Amino acid sequence: MDATSRYLMFQAVVILPFLLGYQIAKNSSYQDNYTKKITRFNIIVIEPIIMLWSTWGQKLSPDLIFLPLAGFFLVILGLGMGRFFVRFLDLSPKSRATYLVSSSLANHGFTMGSFVCYLILKEKGLALGAIFLTYFHFYVYLLVFPYANKVNRNSKFTWQMLLKSIFAWQSLPLLAVLISIMFHLLKIERPQIYFPFENLLMVSIGLQYFSLGTTFKLKNIATSIKANVFLALSKFLFVPLVTSVLLGLVNLDHDLKLVILIESFMPAAVFSVVTSILFDLDSALASGLFVVNTILFIVAVLPFIFLLQSLF
Repeated sequence: MDATSRYLMFQAVVILPFLLGYQIAKNSSYQDNYTKKITRFNIIVIEPIIMLWSTWGQKLSPDLIFLPLAGFFLVILGLGMGRFFVRFLDLSPKSRATYLVSSSLANHGFTMGSFVCYLILKEKGLALGAIFLTYFHFYVYLLVFPYANKVNRNSKFTWQMLLKSIFAWQSLPLLAVLISIMFHLLKIERPQIYFPFENLLMVSIGLQYFSLGTTFKLKNIATSIKANVFLALSKFLFVPLVTSVLLGLVNLDHDLKLVILIESFMPAAVFSVVTSILFDLDSALASGLFVVNTILFIVAVLPFIFLLQSLF
């Protein structure tokens, strides 16, 4: 199966579970705790296996360290933009935290950012996109989850809280990455056996988007128009603008620059919704921001990226 066919299959795994979750949640007998149980199962059972296998098989090269550093910079830049705009929104503490998480996290993975890199740079773009994404789990499990946990518990941040977050059940994918790094250091090679990686990945993505569908409500879009406008300005204007200016100041390989620039345009990530579900933040706001932001990206921003790359 070629990359385009895999992408179409992945999109089916995204759209159909989302619609299914949305329809099921409209049934009065559906309980919200089902969504949290599904999300926990995905993170405890499926994602650690995926992360261990994929990172264990990656070729580590020191000269590519700039890519994950750039990924970390982009999410911090998005967070900074979110902190600026959130001052103009009348939100509760949990909704404010939800908006900040949505502002920071971006869809840099295979279902969006990495595949756009493939469309423009072919196989090299897909590989560079995968390396770019290695920052993600460290950022989510070491910073985003502890922050969401602090807001949920209405408590102050402590180092003890951070350590508990690292070794909590929701951090098992991060521990899987750390184990794979240990295998690399010990020069333990990944077994050359068949592993249903793509099947597990599609199941994991399907569960994520099913959970997203159960939290999405059309009425929430109308009540969060201002938040959606600010998020779009942050994701599709200010973050790419700052990124392009900084890239013009550094001496870096053309393809690396192009990957970073493409990734700087990516919309909100589904993991912003996952975070809101796990820590009882405002999941309705998170899902509304994600859906609208993604639609705007596909309709208006993606064509602009293809035009921009021809001039870059």
